[in-house]
Amino acid sequence: MMKIDKIEVSVGEITKGYCNNDELGVRGYDGKLDIRPPYQREFIYNEKEQQAVITTVLKGYPLNVMYWVRRSEDAECPYEVMDGQQRTLSLCEYVAGKYSYDFKNFFNQPADIQKKILDYKLTIYVCEGEASEKLEWFKTINIAGKALNEQEINNAIYAGPFVTDAKRHFSKSNCGAYRLAKDLVNGTPIRQDFLAKALEWMAEHEEREGKMQTAVGYMAQHQHDPNANNLWSYFQNVINWATTNFDLKRFKKIMKGLDWALYYDKYHSETLDTAKLWERISGLMKDDDVQKQSGIIPYVLTGDEHHLGIRAFSENIKLRVWEKQKHKCALCGKEFDLEFMEGDHITPWREGGRTVEENCQMLCRDCNRRKGAK
Repeated sequence: MMKIDKIEVSVGEITKGYCNNDELGVRGYDGKLDIRPPYQREFIYNEKEQQAVITTVLKGYPLNVMYWVRRSEDAECPYEVMDGQQRTLSLCEYVAGKYSYDFKNFFNQPADIQKKILDYKLTIYVCEGEASEKLEWFKTINIAGKALNEQEINNAIYAGPFVTDAKRHFSKSNCGAYRLAKDLVNGTPIRQDFLAKALEWMAEHEEREGKMQTAVGYMAQHQHDPNANNLWSYFQNVINWATTNFDLKRFKKIMKGLDWALYYDKYHSETLDTAKLWERISGLMKDDDVQKQSGIIPYVLTGDEHHLGIRAFSENIKLRVWEKQKHKCALCGKEFDLEFMEGDHITPWREGGRTVEENCQMLCRDCNRRKGAK
């Protein structure tokens, strides 16, 4: 059964032996506290929030309680931070002289101020129990500070060697995924957006391969894999295909956020005529009838005009043409009220027809549907 103990730890105790490096990770409490476990997010407090932590300590106000998990008594590092990582890091970084408060770093503060900071008591609840109980508690107490998003919680639930290695590629502020795909993928690595996108792409890829899969299902299936090499390789293949076939310098503003994995899976085995693609894309970017520029690349690949949001005829144009046609459909010849008719391009847009009055005809809904289906 899960056990929860309440303890008090001073800032001096928690910052003793603080280290933050790639080899040892992020530790404090004389090496006994894992401040950033594999499933936790990168440090994201901004300067104002860091300052607020130090202000709270100096004024003697109570800092929100923190939560730790006890791994085992005989573990090399028996405790890990479950909730309170940002506050703990703010304190450790300040005492280590990494940033200033009121234009003074810790070592430039008077001795009495240093002592006041180091003697400040933190209230901590320590949880000990089965892994499933700890994870349930983790989700329950996820209420303080900056709430974890769905991917960050999934990282906690499926913590293991797969997540640890995936975070190395996808979750650091200047990780490989960010350097490779910052112009193609929305979001930031430290909030797990790149990892979430990679998992989404991989799950959809497996579905296209005939395997029913979700991002969470993929994490559960591979939780105990020794690494995330397959996920990382697939992500690299998708991004490299995108940047090889489309000119990022020229088309950057319409390339970000597309479902590149979908197009990679469908077209990567083909040799695309990039010169013709680029010429078509450039022309479409200048076309006033194209209302959705983010759909230009999907359109040139699939030929589906719905991606483009082609500009519709204005209400004034439709009214004038309806009057010219004496309220009759240009195809079936039956008379209809304006609300039951639709503007149609006489010469289709894909054949060079423009969205102007001279190229507009009013059709009844049935005729327009039949014409569009041809």
